[in-house]
Amino acid sequence: MSVLPESTRSVSLRFPTGFVWGAATASFQVEGSTTADGRTDSTWDAFCRRPGAVVNGDTGEPAADHYRRYSSDVDLMSSLGLGAYRFSVAWPRVRPDAGPVNPAGLDFYDRLVDRLLEAGIEPWATLYHWDLPQALQEQGGWTSRETAYRFAEYAATVAERLADRVAGWMTMNEPWCQAFLGYGSGRHAPGVTSGRSAIAAAHHLLLGHGLAMERIRAASAKPAGITLNLFPVHAASTSDEDTDTARRVDGLQNRLFLDPVLRGGYPADVLTDLAPYGLPELIQHGDPEIIAAPVDLLGVNYYRALLVAAPDGPHDGSPSEWVGVEGARFLSSGQPVTESGWEVQPDGLAELLVHLHREYPAVPLYVTENGAAYPDVVGPSGEVVDHDRIAFLDGHLRAALAAIQQGVDLRGYFYWSLLDNLEWAEGYAKRFGLVHVDFETQRRTPKESARWYADVIGRNGLPAE
Repeated sequence: MSVLPESTRSVSLRFPTGFVWGAATASFQVEGSTTADGRTDSTWDAFCRRPGAVVNGDTGEPAADHYRRYSSDVDLMSSLGLGAYRFSVAWPRVRPDAGPVNPAGLDFYDRLVDRLLEAGIEPWATLYHWDLPQALQEQGGWTSRETAYRFAEYAATVAERLADRVAGWMTMNEPWCQAFLGYGSGRHAPGVTSGRSAIAAAHHLLLGHGLAMERIRAASAKPAGITLNLFPVHAASTSDEDTDTARRVDGLQNRLFLDPVLRGGYPADVLTDLAPYGLPELIQHGDPEIIAAPVDLLGVNYYRALLVAAPDGPHDGSPSEWVGVEGARFLSSGQPVTESGWEVQPDGLAELLVHLHREYPAVPLYVTENGAAYPDVVGPSGEVVDHDRIAFLDGHLRAALAAIQQGVDLRGYFYWSLLDNLEWAEGYAKRFGLVHVDFETQRRTPKESARWYADVIGRNGLPAE
């Protein structure tokens, strides 16, 4: 299965024994079957029906049809040597409209977990990857404190059912995206455009995380934590304006979530920055302690670093995810870019991991997402040659290993994603998968990068060159 030349197959760069090798997906992006077995609308179903919201008007049907094809997809994972599969549970399947438990929806995840275990693959469950029941959004969604308590109830339902088999738990994936893209700029579901709503959503998401941790602890002894999308942030110059803009961006993107979870409270400068948007008033007695419930792990989603400069003029007033620092400029550092327009910066992963290791409590780290979109096509012989993705993987895995060699307690790596899927507001136009999906026929074709990754997994390491 190796695509490495025979002369380079000897491994001299090894990962720690027991290192977890996996790939990840998210329920709305891969499952399809959006009305099957009692599932009701999520905010993303409603958002996809909004004209112009998603490229080409794409929706969650059929996605990668994983709901019906999960068993053969597990066979595919096994053929690639994956040791773990990180999936998310669809809230609207398990508790449709946030109401009573739906046995048919919960049964699907029972079957998936059992099938993974039969194949010798560890199930890693994420409880929330942005598919909020639309019925809750109509009651305020994450701007409402009540949603955090409804999330805890849902978390308890899933944890109690799967606790004996799931290897690791993530309460939430990237609450920054849900809060600031969903409620700030409106580029993601539910499409709200309000700075105050974004800040309220951020706080209530964190509260939901803490409440869910309590419910998971009551049901499961397996490791549990949260997944955050984190970026090294650098000022474009040493000017006061650029350095303060970078501080604000770092506060909004990183420290707004890291500090409450791992240090017990919001940073003072972030509270000051976001006071005009109501953050201090949102914090009720006991909230910091709930949010700071001890975690066993931190999931790190890394795609790139940010090079930040101060605004070059007044903000035009358009909706922005950069609440309180609207107009900040994000500059190129001159590196190659993926099809998403994101610079390929593997050194930033090592920088981020070392920073987390040094600045925050000693919590084990997992890279829970890292990947790239490229314009993959199936060749005349049925192959998908994606050398750019192989180079991306190679560079980032070497960066991860460099961090480990500097003392970072990094215990696993999950590539994003296993399958080509619905890339949120980009629709089906962006392909991140190790496996190519023909969305007309649902034919799966492992890309060359999948075979390369399988070789690395099999050796638990990389060649020296």
